[in-house]
Amino acid sequence: MKTRILTVIALVFLTATSLFAQNDISFGVRAGVNFQNLTGKDASGDKYSNKLIPGLNIGGNVEIPVATDFYLQPGLLFTTKGAKSKGTLNWKETFNYFEIPVNFLYKPVLGDGKLLLGFGPYAAFGVGGKYKEGSTSTALKFGSDPGEMKRFDAGANLLAGYEFSNKLSFQLNAGLGLVNLANRSQGDNKSSLKNTGFGISAGYRFN
Repeated sequence: MKTRILTVIALVFLTATSLFAQNDISFGVRAGVNFQNLTGKDASGDKYSNKLIPGLNIGGNVEIPVATDFYLQPGLLFTTKGAKSKGTLNWKETFNYFEIPVNFLYKPVLGDGKLLLGFGPYAAFGVGGKYKEGSTSTALKFGSDPGEMKRFDAGANLLAGYEFSNKLSFQLNAGLGLVNLANRSQGDNKSSLKNTGFGISAGYRFN
């Protein structure tokens, strides 16, 4: 699955490159707040009961026109994800990712600006994290051993927002992880772990 997703993203970027010479493109930056969770089941098949944690996302993108009011928007983000305990426990896990979203946008004129509606896949690569329980913090790393999280993640994005005539924009976005991040031990065929969440961000386009 990982190879297929990377192949699709590579093809999208090659297509985007071929369009650069034919169309005007715009560059943008974006930053905002995430509200993330880790959902799934443990080795016994019981669902995790975690709580959302706030995080951040910051990065840039390009918009490539492909038809009237339609755009391809590949980007690169640094984003934080994770979850925290629910109930009497007191722990929080935070993971850092470099994420590559490739969104397809519909941007019709609405008032003095443009409506933003989009969807698309993303691929993400974990670059570290932190586990905190009480006042004690421990560095986390991605790996292939049971109890560690897989480094590679992928999923789907949805977004909706508005771009003003001055090129400033605001949007809501949601992400659904489709890769099981749990490394199962021998005899475990039930455990699963996926990133899910939503966010609010502001952006600006330079041309």
